[in-house]
Amino acid sequence: MSTAPMSSGTLHSLRAWWARRPPAAGAAVMATGILSVGLHLTRHEPLSRIALVLACAAWLALAAHFVSLLLTDRTTWVARAGTPGALTAVAATTVLGTRFSLLGWTTPAAVLLALAALLWPGLLLWVVRHWERRMPGAVFLGCVATQGLAVLGATLAAATSTAWPAHASLVAFWLGLALYVVALFRFDLRQVARGAGDHWVAGGALAISALAGSKLLAAAQAGPYLWNGDDAAVLHDATVALLALDLAWYVVLLVCEIVWPRPRYDVRRWSTVFPLGMTAAATLSVAAVVDVPWLDGPGQALVWIAVAGWSVVAAGAVVSAREGRRTMAAGGAEGVRSTAPR
Repeated sequence: MSTAPMSSGTLHSLRAWWARRPPAAGAAVMATGILSVGLHLTRHEPLSRIALVLACAAWLALAAHFVSLLLTDRTTWVARAGTPGALTAVAATTVLGTRFSLLGWTTPAAVLLALAALLWPGLLLWVVRHWERRMPGAVFLGCVATQGLAVLGATLAAATSTAWPAHASLVAFWLGLALYVVALFRFDLRQVARGAGDHWVAGGALAISALAGSKLLAAAQAGPYLWNGDDAAVLHDATVALLALDLAWYVVLLVCEIVWPRPRYDVRRWSTVFPLGMTAAATLSVAAVVDVPWLDGPGQALVWIAVAGWSVVAAGAVVSAREGRRTMAAGGAEGVRSTAPR
């Protein structure tokens, strides 16, 4: 006789648990999507397709929650939209679009580019208005979201031999670098020792910038005339420098993880996995476009490091979700018992 109330309470607890997911949870889609890209670049297509399916499922769930919150709780939606994590919506969409483009699915990729471009200016302006001093690594998501547009636009330009997406992506590329510099002055460097995971975005933003540069160079090599030799040389040098800086950040952050270990699971750990995967993808992409074959080996090794990181964080997420649902269900059941007639 108590089954119905318990089921209702459990359902309510599940909904409440899901509603508590922060905007930064979009980093899980980013991490899984870029892992799919990295596995594709290393020719592990079955694993890449599995990661893509998981990323798509997570993206759809988060998109549904995004729309639902907008329609039912505008106050909460506006409050969350002002946090840096809100920009994961843009970045995750561009990562998925990039993977679709690599599969030859240009129409879905173009639709996702249009959606990301529609969300980007409003979210970016709202987030920047709430920037403060000594912020966590999520402050670099402004750069990541902007460079995500550059990556997807340049990838589509190469796939369709169309010039205008590449020109627009070049603007986004330089704007993303400017946002990185501004964010760097807002970043609390103490986060490398005490951050919960999103401090890795300081390096991940450079990785996606290097990937964007490599995609712009690849677009120029694909056919249409885009810019002159001097411009291409500057872009080439900037791309190589960005990858070098990213790898330097990678080493620094890895050493800090060893010196100041933080083993407990936190949803912001997905923002650690994303830079791991993005660094691998950027290394492989830059190696191909600037013809530096000796980078292939390190790039492939970095992919498997990212796979290992994804597996550990995913396991932590599953355990955390089970504990959260159990706690919420217990709370719901206690509430039902306390209100039951005696």
